[in-house]
Amino acid sequence: MTVKIFTDGSARGNPDGPGGYGCILQYTDGKGQLHERELSAGYKKTTNNRMELMAAIAGLEALIRPCQVELYSDSKYLTDAFNQRWIDSWVKKGWKRGKNEPVKNTDLWKRLLKAMEPHRVTFHWVKGHDGHPENERCDQLATGAADGSDLLEDVVQNG
Repeated sequence: MTVKIFTDGSARGNPDGPGGYGCILQYTDGKGQLHERELSAGYKKTTNNRMELMAAIAGLEALIRPCQVELYSDSKYLTDAFNQRWIDSWVKKGWKRGKNEPVKNTDLWKRLLKAMEPHRVTFHWVKGHDGHPENERCDQLATGAADGSDLLEDVVQNG
């Protein structure tokens, strides 16, 4: 089965303010019916790259059995890490970029790699706020999570 995951994250322009992510899982069942599952969460004290990674992790961790996954994101950082094989060099070089520049968010990168293990994942970059219906819905989910009154601590970082 192929699952499409559309993600978006937002730090709302302030790393110390609210942020959130949105994620939509879309798949067709054995009877040909289209199904969708929406996930979103609000956080505080985090950055946009963390939100993008958390959106991808949430989608992958929500899958119960191994799938073919097409993950769509407007994060060049996330998609290029896999499409340009940056992640391979980071792992081989002990999570360093360039000469001695450490890779940020290694906790989330490692969690993302673990979430990917049972699946075959391809990453697709889409331009944010581009009118693409699924991406626009992700943008709305991320904004809704960021604006929600139930802001949570960054549980991925703290636990």
